[in-house]
Amino acid sequence: MKPIDQMNVTEWHALFSSRTESLSDHTRNIAYVHSALAAIDQIRPKLPPAQNNLFELHAHLHILMLLLNLIQDQKGHSGSFIGFHTHAAISDVQIAITNIMQMQMRPDAADELDYWLLTNETLAFLRRLMLTEAGAKPYFSDPYFWLWQYWVIPNQNDMRLCLEELEQLKAAASKLGSSLSRYPLQLAEAWMNFFLQRDQEAWSKFREINSSYELRPGDLFHLLSVMSGREQWQRLSNWLVETKPYVEKSRFNSLEIFYSYWDGVIEHIPDAEQHMWEPLIQALPYVSSIYEQKLLHHAKWQQWIDYQLSTGTEPLDYRVIVFAPIEKHAPELLLPIYHQAVERYVLLKNRVGYKTAVKLLKRLAKLYKKRKDEERWDSFITAFASRHSRLRALQEELRKGKLIP
Repeated sequence: MKPIDQMNVTEWHALFSSRTESLSDHTRNIAYVHSALAAIDQIRPKLPPAQNNLFELHAHLHILMLLLNLIQDQKGHSGSFIGFHTHAAISDVQIAITNIMQMQMRPDAADELDYWLLTNETLAFLRRLMLTEAGAKPYFSDPYFWLWQYWVIPNQNDMRLCLEELEQLKAAASKLGSSLSRYPLQLAEAWMNFFLQRDQEAWSKFREINSSYELRPGDLFHLLSVMSGREQWQRLSNWLVETKPYVEKSRFNSLEIFYSYWDGVIEHIPDAEQHMWEPLIQALPYVSSIYEQKLLHHAKWQQWIDYQLSTGTEPLDYRVIVFAPIEKHAPELLLPIYHQAVERYVLLKNRVGYKTAVKLLKRLAKLYKKRKDEERWDSFITAFASRHSRLRALQEELRKGKLIP
């Protein structure tokens, strides 16, 4: 048999199959993953660090394919059904793949030829898997992107490989025929155009995707993360404006991630701030908590208070830490929200309401003291107690709270 360190990627996977075939009776769970990795690790050759990472990657990709029933073993495991424990094992393997791929390795000069041979074979391997995967979960699209982001782009002097990849994608699409998935094809073309600094072409591909499919937000976030990491703030601003329509109907946590990228942009390009607020305001009330977070983050204290007043928000709905920056920079802005809430609780005309009103009044007292405006507070609390003198239970709570004698 050929020495393992001289094998190509296809031969590695054939070897992995022979090493894991004895496990075909095992339940496809996390223990199965550990056993499969141990069986492969027993024949791991001594490789230079960069090539060893590729070997490690392919070992995990092979096990992922087994878990996804993409490889038929001796017991005939194949098909689409995947149980709960297998899903947990898949998740573990995906995390491991992520960790492996995010380790940026530069090959030694003496090993560079072997590294690029294996890398090109890995590209072809992942390209085929990516272009034929269906469904909402990007089992192989993410590793394909990370291979470019962490292992290919940093180790090439020009972008020739990206140009070649566009041709490879076109050729693969023609060769795969009916087994081709259009979404990952268009996505990969968008990614390559992004790396080539052809943003208009990349946006065009995203528009094509959005017109026919529901864009997976993570596929866009890969690019936003790259621009943020490279501190390409103007470019990132342009992308956030251009791609906003593709995520506006996404789940809330995806919208939070999307709008988080604006913080770095605005810090470096203050004039870009208006481009963040317009879509946020249009999407209210669905994105109300994101809108509030941004108002606080960008020190829009008055707007934040106005929004709370307009929605009738209770001060006690928030932890004290939320109010801390406003108390520090503009404590007077908090007075109306507390005053209004106090009156609402008094109108409940019950003991619980009175207790809550007193709790809020104590916070008000601290605010007036912070503003060195104790005289105004004394006038207010005296008038307040007098105005509600007939509410005996309220008077009792005011005395318990030591707000009146």
